[in-house]
This record gives sequence, C-alpha cells and structure tokens, in this order.
Amino acid sequence: MAYRRTERVEARLADNRARILQATRHLVAENGFRGSQIAAVASLAGVAVGTVYRYFPAKADLFAEIVRTVSQREVDVLRQIAESGGPASERLAAAVRAFASRALRGRCLAAAVMAEPVDPEVDDVRLEYRRIHYGTFERIIREGIAAGEFPTQDVAASAACLVGAFMEGLVSPLAFESAGDDRENASLIDAIVRFAMRAVSGTARPT
Repeated sequence: MAYRRTERVEARLADNRARILQATRHLVAENGFRGSQIAAVASLAGVAVGTVYRYFPAKADLFAEIVRTVSQREVDVLRQIAESGGPASERLAAAVRAFASRALRGRCLAAAVMAEPVDPEVDDVRLEYRRIHYGTFERIIREGIAAGEFPTQDVAASAACLVGAFMEGLVSPLAFESAGDDRENASLIDAIVRFAMRAVSGTARPT
C-alpha cells in the first residue's frame, strides 16, 4: 500500500515552507539576495539548514520563489487598477504611480527583485513577470487608443518600452542605501508618471 501523508503532516510541511519563504523575504528586504544566506534563513525560520534544501534544492530556487511571490502581488495590484474603469490616461498614471510608490516603500526588497545580479533561474522569473506587466499596460494603452485618448501606436512596443523605462527609472534610487525623504520620493514618482504619460500620449496629464 502506498504511503499517504496525513492532513497533519501536510499542514506541517506547508507551515515549514511558508516560514522559510517568510524568513527569506524578511532577510532580502533587509539585506538583498547577496546578504541572505541559507543558514540565516534556516535560523530565522526555526528549521534546520537541510530542511530548507528539502523544499528548495538550490538557493536559486528559493530566490526565484521570492521573486515570483513578490512580483505576483505587484501584478495583482496593477491589474486591479487596469480593470477599475474610467479614462485610460488616469489608469495608466495610477498604475505607474502605484508601482513606483510601492517600490520606494520597500526599496531594498524592490531593488533585489527587480535588478540585483542573481542566477539565470531568477532572471527567468523576472522576465516572466515583466511580460505579464507588458500585457497589463497593453490593455490600458489599447483601450486609450479606442477611446481617442492616445494616438495610434504599436501597443506591444509601447507597453514594453514603458515598463522598461519606469523600472529603470527606479533602479538607481532604490540602490541607494539611505532612502530619500518624502519630498524627494514624491518628486521622483511625479517625474516617472509624467514621463510615462508623455511616452504614450505625448502629454503629461496630472493625477
């Protein structure tokens, strides 16, 4: 008879995995990927080092899962804005503003997830989620063209360039060890939003 895990065992295994991911996310938010060692993850999660490797055979697997979970949350936020209705120009600005604001609030985690040098497996996940973001902005741009808010353009190219531009605009500020003050952050966010609006519509519409 094949062994079947009991509900209790399944719950314990799920709890271990959740604690490992929570501990890793905490360490990456404090130290980036480079400063997040498996031994520290295990200690913070309250498990043995071998237990971490049982769930994630390589450090790259663990870091890829962190990128996946953090990126999925951003996908959900931007999709909600894209689907909220109203003028496409307002939704475009709101989506870019939300992404930039959230990144600056969790700057070390955002810098790690978006740009810190890592293994190819992690880069593959990054690219996967960038493509999802492209699709979100393609929807907004396409609806804006249909409504006469944006000029006719190559929607896929515009969306890809837009996402690449606003992410790149955040990378250097996020890399600074000391966070800017509220005024500096607000000024940066406004500049990124203005650029996004000009790139797609040729104008900078305040929101």
